[in-house]
Amino acid sequence: MARKSNAETAANPGRLKQIALTYKMTRKADPKVALIVAGVGIVTFGVFLAIGFLIDHPIYLGILGFLVAFLAMAIVFGRRAERAAFGQMEGQPGAAAAVLDNVGRGWSTTPAVAMNRNQDIVHRAVGKAGVVLIAEGNPNRVKTLLAAEKKKLARIMPDVPVHDFIVGTGEGEVPLQKVRTTLLKLPRVLSGPQITQVNDKLRAMGDLMSNMPLPKGPMPGRGMRGPRPR
Repeated sequence: MARKSNAETAANPGRLKQIALTYKMTRKADPKVALIVAGVGIVTFGVFLAIGFLIDHPIYLGILGFLVAFLAMAIVFGRRAERAAFGQMEGQPGAAAAVLDNVGRGWSTTPAVAMNRNQDIVHRAVGKAGVVLIAEGNPNRVKTLLAAEKKKLARIMPDVPVHDFIVGTGEGEVPLQKVRTTLLKLPRVLSGPQITQVNDKLRAMGDLMSNMPLPKGPMPGRGMRGPRPR
């Protein structure tokens, strides 16, 4: 019991420090975050309290309103913090790799399977949807890298679906903050054993592993990760 209590005591300062760092990072990109989060809490609590007075149960509705207000504040803050983190990562080399690292269970990711001297990069993810190639960089140059990688995959595993997209804000591109949801929306066609076989083949094929500079700072979703894909 004593060991458990000591571990919880040591963990609390770490959580508080992480929350404080996340708030500072968010405030730099979103100066009104504190006012917005506080406003959401006050309005939510006020609505519940008003209903409580109307039905002659202000204490019960006040307690419920406090809990709901706290939850609403946490959700709003989490979303704005995630948006701020993605904003800081946008355009940095390796940003897509950092997002892929947080896709969730059921996906194995490999950064920089292809790269050129201009730092256009192709990353790879393997899951029940098959193989997904995620490119970041100049759209015109990176298409050449994608085509070469798809040709290589078609040669060693012609029956495995291969999807590809380019990360960016242009027409036909996928914004950085939507990379994870885009992967999770793909149709599931491979079983667990098939995914293992694909990974074994890719491992045997070998990859261009590069020491790319990954974005620093809190990764979106680490402290507010949603349900993992089943």
